[in-house]
Amino acid sequence: MTRSFFNQRAAIWDGAVAERDEAKLALMAARLNIEPGDTVLDVGTGTGIFLPFLLGRVGSRGRIFALDIAENMLQKARAKGFVGNIGYLNADVAYIPFSDGFFDSVVCYSSFPHFQDKGEALVEINRVTKGGGYLFICHTSNRKSINEVHRGIPELVNDLIPDEDEMRAMLSKAGFNDIRIEDGSENYLCQARKKMLKLA
Repeated sequence: MTRSFFNQRAAIWDGAVAERDEAKLALMAARLNIEPGDTVLDVGTGTGIFLPFLLGRVGSRGRIFALDIAENMLQKARAKGFVGNIGYLNADVAYIPFSDGFFDSVVCYSSFPHFQDKGEALVEINRVTKGGGYLFICHTSNRKSINEVHRGIPELVNDLIPDEDEMRAMLSKAGFNDIRIEDGSENYLCQARKKMLKLA
């Protein structure tokens, strides 16, 4: 359902989506612990609203892979012609086509509520993240606002951000630690790190 919902709305998405305030997007990107030269996976990239801000973080030596299950959304992102080392992938977050430990960071901007099996998605994200690497789940609205909007859309009524206890439990079970959740008046940021492998 999620794939068809977003494919049907790709053409009008940029004009209708709420989370596209550029000042807020820039501030959110600045809060992410992403370094120049990093390799970053942007899960649920949609029409690429957050991509220019991520490109600004990784710089000319970095790489971004933009992943989305809805091919029409991905086509809109690609058509914008962003300048930088960026690849586009039509894939499901439950089956990310990369080897273990490939990414320095994984970003889920305005996408995590739409993952149909959030626990399974987090396990797969953990798999492709380097030991000590970061996961960022972020929005430029707070949890309450996002959940209220989704509850008002029949197709998205179950696409919600879990409460803090549930988020922490899911992240820990998936292999993340150093979990920080900030649910402000105008934004939401959940940050976690993949556990470092212990040497024998």
